[in-house]
Amino acid sequence: MRAYLPGYDLHAPANLSETLDLLAREPGVWQPFAGGTDLMVLLEAGKLPHKRFVSLANLAELRGIEVRHNDVILGALTTYSDVLRNSVLETEFPLLCSAARETGSIATQNRGTLGGNIINASPAADSPPALLVYDAEIELISARGSRWIPYHGFHTGYKKMMLAPDELLLRIRVPRRTIPWRQYYRKVGTRKAQAISKVCFAGAALMENGAVRDIRIALGSIAPIVLRAVKTEDALRGGKLTPENIAVARDILAREISPIDDIRSTARYRLRVAQNLLEEFLSQLVR
Repeated sequence: MRAYLPGYDLHAPANLSETLDLLAREPGVWQPFAGGTDLMVLLEAGKLPHKRFVSLANLAELRGIEVRHNDVILGALTTYSDVLRNSVLETEFPLLCSAARETGSIATQNRGTLGGNIINASPAADSPPALLVYDAEIELISARGSRWIPYHGFHTGYKKMMLAPDELLLRIRVPRRTIPWRQYYRKVGTRKAQAISKVCFAGAALMENGAVRDIRIALGSIAPIVLRAVKTEDALRGGKLTPENIAVARDILAREISPIDDIRSTARYRLRVAQNLLEEFLSQLVR
């Protein structure tokens, strides 16, 4: 059953100030509308519960990729296609580019945004695992001011996050690393393209004399939120990647994640695939 379009309101403010004033006057009433790639699917199916939306299309402050000496700043309206066209991201942040390529069709990549992917808060989202591995920070803005917070910890539960009703996600910041890390991204779905992930794995490690000097591991579709595997990282950091240590890491990861059964997959399958992807990532580090 399709939605009844006259039952919805879409307001398109001319600038950021007008948008923030609207959200401040009626917090929680107006839901920001970015690329709309998820919202339009719900609308077409007649399952879009919220009725009042504020378009972000005119907000120049939410657009653009700024490459600086120590970091890269990505506007919340940066599309996946924007990511794929940026040479610095392709060279230094290949996990984010891999996530962009894995996200839907070309049409979706042209319209879908990084900010929308974060705020939609789906545990199956493709770009958040990469952003967690890159120690991303996000800037939230309202009429009261702005604040930078770590992206790790922003999601507190399924579709829940540390975002006030009058706040917008303005920008994303990823630090540039002076020493190259070994990086790995893998999305497992029903098909090779245009599929929602059953398991999404992103990892990066800094190796030194055959040992793990530092490491980041993040997974999607295996918990109510996109997850940093901090306990698994701690177990690996500082050690050699022997078969025995990799086996221990597999066991720790199994205790750290909480896969579920749903329409796309089973908890048992997700657990085994997540462990296998971890082992594949770690095995590549010792080659």
